[in-house]
Amino acid sequence: MSDYTLRDLELAGVRWELAESPISTPVTDKKEDIVVSMRPNAATVMAEIGRVATSIVPPVAPTQTMSLDTVRAMASRPNDMSTLNRMINEFNHPLRASATNTVLPHVGQGSLMILTDIPSSDDDATGQILSGAVGELMDKMLAAIGLSRATVSILPMVFWRTPGGRSPSRAELDMSRPFIDRAIELLRPRVILTLGTLPASEMADINLAKSHGMAKVLENGATIVPIYHPNFLMLKPAAKRDVWNALQNVQNILKSAE
Repeated sequence: MSDYTLRDLELAGVRWELAESPISTPVTDKKEDIVVSMRPNAATVMAEIGRVATSIVPPVAPTQTMSLDTVRAMASRPNDMSTLNRMINEFNHPLRASATNTVLPHVGQGSLMILTDIPSSDDDATGQILSGAVGELMDKMLAAIGLSRATVSILPMVFWRTPGGRSPSRAELDMSRPFIDRAIELLRPRVILTLGTLPASEMADINLAKSHGMAKVLENGATIVPIYHPNFLMLKPAAKRDVWNALQNVQNILKSAE
């Protein structure tokens, strides 16, 4: 973050540090690191509200090594998150070959689950979800409502970074979904906070642009609340007010369940 001029936005008594300019990722000559700059024009930002497009690499349908029914049956067997994480780490997902690390679910001691889209380049390098500058901002957002990583669980929609950070294909998402569904069954979150357009759409058929911050109760009893991805907030600081209102709603829901 030292490469960028920072300023503090004071909002409702909470100070969140934001980059005044969006983060740019340099192009390298490594095949797995080839990305385009995260400095889109206005049209690009509005084309995908809530998540910054990081690559123009088109999705490629993976070669499935087993049927979806087999994956669902396998994912349904673990009775604890430790076993499920071990299964994810050993699973031969089509994206595994191109990723540096498997980004496993982070399991915290609380009733809030965060679902984000795909691992970032920082996540892929470290094997940790929501790392780097995005993770720093997410930590401040959690602290604003009295939470931390120790008290929340965090899962990506796929556990391996896609080539160039492109959007995952339908088949790639479907091959990961049984593990996400099983994690929800095991952790039984009271609230699911989705970051960006992909998890909102996949988990509850929510249009983020139209329903940002609006709570929706799922069939399993959990309440899902969709908000903008921290990447988007770095580009559009004004959107933080909407996110702050949504986070206060999340806080109220969690307190009502105590």
